[in-house]
Amino acid sequence: MKLHVVLVEPEIPQNTGNIARTCAATGAKLHLVRPLGFSLEDKYVKRAGLDYWDKLEIEEHDSFEKFLQSYPPEKNNMFFVTTKGKQVYSQDIYSSLEEVFVVFGKETKGLPEDILKKYIEKTIRIPMKPHLRSLNLSNSVAIVVYEVLRQGEFKELEEISSYFDVSI
Repeated sequence: MKLHVVLVEPEIPQNTGNIARTCAATGAKLHLVRPLGFSLEDKYVKRAGLDYWDKLEIEEHDSFEKFLQSYPPEKNNMFFVTTKGKQVYSQDIYSSLEEVFVVFGKETKGLPEDILKKYIEKTIRIPMKPHLRSLNLSNSVAIVVYEVLRQGEFKELEEISSYFDVSI
């Protein structure tokens, strides 16, 4: 399964660096949608991603509209992550898919309401106590990414794990 992580207007460089590291470790392609709240040259982005940037497949988009033109939700298996999601992220919804896009909004506001309304049937959420606003973005990405991969039986990661000697 090919996995795409889409960050719409991320604001915190450390979150994006951590997410880049998760994407590199899992083989997910990272899409960054402008405007970004930082420069990709920012030392915090680089430090959080450590030496994983050269192992990362990344694509930048000038706007969310341009991203949607390149990857129309009607033609792609796209899931919009929001605290208001209709489905729980862990439902069996990815296992039969060959390609999955998970779309996350900016740290302070999430995804735009008009997008959520338009694609309400494709929204997913991570369950949490109702009086809390949300989880940290990089934690949310990791939770969803590993569930998508789990439902795909970690097929892409099995090849990677064979390179490591796990004997003690």
